[in-house]
Amino acid sequence: MKAVIFDSGALITLSMNSMLDIIRELKKKFNGKFLITKEVEYESVIRPMQIKKYKLGAMNIKALIDDKILEFPNVVGASEKEISLRTKELMNAANSVFQARDRNLHLIDVGETSCVALSSLLYHKNIQSVIVIDERTTRMLSEKPENLQQLMESKLHTKIMRLPLKDHAFRETEFIRSAELVYVAYKKGLVKNKSKDMLDAMLYGVKFKGCSISNEEIKEIEKL
Repeated sequence: MKAVIFDSGALITLSMNSMLDIIRELKKKFNGKFLITKEVEYESVIRPMQIKKYKLGAMNIKALIDDKILEFPNVVGASEKEISLRTKELMNAANSVFQARDRNLHLIDVGETSCVALSSLLYHKNIQSVIVIDERTTRMLSEKPENLQQLMESKLHTKIMRLPLKDHAFRETEFIRSAELVYVAYKKGLVKNKSKDMLDAMLYGVKFKGCSISNEEIKEIEKL
């Protein structure tokens, strides 16, 4: 079995661009599960449902859950308790990697960490998974922590000490962004308008609604 795990940021990015139907169409082609954690449900559905500005988007995401396009980890044998405990472990590990002025720097929050926790649990169940996440900190922490250190030093204008990330879960995790998801849907013919302009519009749409992707990366994707 394979699984795609969705972070709240990616779901919200697609929702704000009226592209949630891409998830529905991809699910028809995918031989596996589309999963979200309870923490992601809270961030993308339950909490924004209480805010008029974001209620419509939250309801559209909730419809994916109601229709079982997005499912919870129990369908692959991962319990809420397991995920909660693993999330706490990973947050403690990740948020003590960087230190500035003798204080640990807070890097990641519970939503994205729960996705990594679920991916870690699936890894030990021999279930291959990938996380759709638009926020770059978690990806950089996993893939290039030295680059994240440089970025944070530039932002904070101070020297940062980096300690080893002892938990292997981040290095075992694979990530994609909503931009790559959009590209896959486009290449598979799941988008009605098949023009290059549509692909360009969709990629810049997710960029300007929260997906961390550069103009240069978009140009590379469009060349594929």
